[in-house]
Amino acid sequence: MRRPFALLAGILLAGACALPAAVPASAADGDGKGDKGFTISDPRITESSGLAASRQHPGIYWTHNDQDTGAYLYAVDSATGKTVARITMTGVGTPRDVEAISIGPDNQIWVGDIGDNDGVTWPYVWVYKLPEPKILKDQSVRATQYVVKYSDGSRDAESMVVHPKTGRLYIIDKQEDGGHLYEGPAKLSSSGTNLFKPVKAVDLWATDAAFSPDGRQLVVRGYFGGLWYDWNGGDIKREGRLSVPLGQGESVSYSVDGTKILLGMEGTDSEVEAQDAPGDGGSKSPSGSGSSSASGSDGGGASDGNLKVGALAVAAVAAAFFGLRRLFRRSP
Repeated sequence: MRRPFALLAGILLAGACALPAAVPASAADGDGKGDKGFTISDPRITESSGLAASRQHPGIYWTHNDQDTGAYLYAVDSATGKTVARITMTGVGTPRDVEAISIGPDNQIWVGDIGDNDGVTWPYVWVYKLPEPKILKDQSVRATQYVVKYSDGSRDAESMVVHPKTGRLYIIDKQEDGGHLYEGPAKLSSSGTNLFKPVKAVDLWATDAAFSPDGRQLVVRGYFGGLWYDWNGGDIKREGRLSVPLGQGESVSYSVDGTKILLGMEGTDSEVEAQDAPGDGGSKSPSGSGSSSASGSDGGGASDGNLKVGALAVAAVAAAFFGLRRLFRRSP
């Protein structure tokens, strides 16, 4: 089936070339702590769908498959691209579609089992929390499982973030014409249902998101581009666009020092690309956030409108491509 996939990929590329040109990502000059980018070399990681920089293990990034043979998390050394530990989460049910990972206060790892790989409308989804191990080795770690529902009905989502200062949890639903930022309760209950409510529109077909380490900025990525926001106490204010690698881009994380953002892809030997973090999150001005984003309004300018229209024009092809890719990969 390589020829049909190649044809669809060519159509995607042609569609992307019709979009307004973005400023290319600059080469990352890092300090060896993951901000140069890397390749995930573990053959067990074929669907890396989330990425989070460890704060207590410099250079380590946590990731996971969206569907796996168990409730696994992988600690990847960005200096080599090799897995240095696989964590088995205990105390949870069988994961459905794990799409996001984030690290909150006190080095707590949060995992979002919030996706909808099989087109099923789940009445609820799950979020897991576990302490990041102080020693990196293959081991089992007990996690707490939380039940999550949305106030306006079932959602498909791939983006979940935890504010690094307040510890509050947020989810962004995945819709081709843009979704919403959903806010969870100030404190989640492990015994009841946690209701998440929409608080702000997000004008992107979102596949992942990440907070800056200081909690002042939020980046959201999709298949065709990205946006960054001033957090503004949760009343997010759009500040500019991000360029992203073309393809099945599923993950984003800030580097631990906040100077870079890391953009990951699905697939075997998947690449994680580094680029300068936007705004005050980094030491340099962001790639893809020039004068066209100066207004910072949610409505955007003419170029933002063209970007959205162009992205929507190829969105159906993208959905077909990625859907067929999943179908044939999982067929016997």
